[in-house]
Amino acid sequence: MNNRYLVSRERFIAAPPEVIYEVLATPALHSAIDGSGTVKGAQPRGPERLSLGARFGMEMNMAVDYKILNTVSEFEESRRIAWRHFYGHVWRYILEPAAGADGTAGTRVTEQWDARAVRGKIFLRLAGYLRRHPASIEKTLANLEAYVAASGRREAGSTGTS
Repeated sequence: MNNRYLVSRERFIAAPPEVIYEVLATPALHSAIDGSGTVKGAQPRGPERLSLGARFGMEMNMAVDYKILNTVSEFEESRRIAWRHFYGHVWRYILEPAAGADGTAGTRVTEQWDARAVRGKIFLRLAGYLRRHPASIEKTLANLEAYVAASGRREAGSTGTS
């Protein structure tokens, strides 16, 4: 199915789904992996960890500062998480256990921007989202991989001894 209002990219990450999911389910970490440069941080009164129906706010900037309130609309622990905001488009992550080309165990992570149900799609086109999102999603997935790898190195480096 080719629909320009569903932008989807995937990447193999050499980490278990549970590790990757923790990053995605933690709003405070979204700015660390954002490839668009628009997510600045989580609003202070939201949940520390997301769950189905959870509402969480994000501090954003796209030429000007603004805030956005999201609602978790899909949630399957360590497999799928998605949220949407008032305009109706959905950010979705699907995690599937997989093996890399060299046999390394890990996860195929699919990120999607889904605006198929949005009314007023002309505004999305005029704002340039359809052009920008593929590259932003690819960068987010690269950032997610780097964040998870760095977290693993930090954990492996801490032995608990002084």
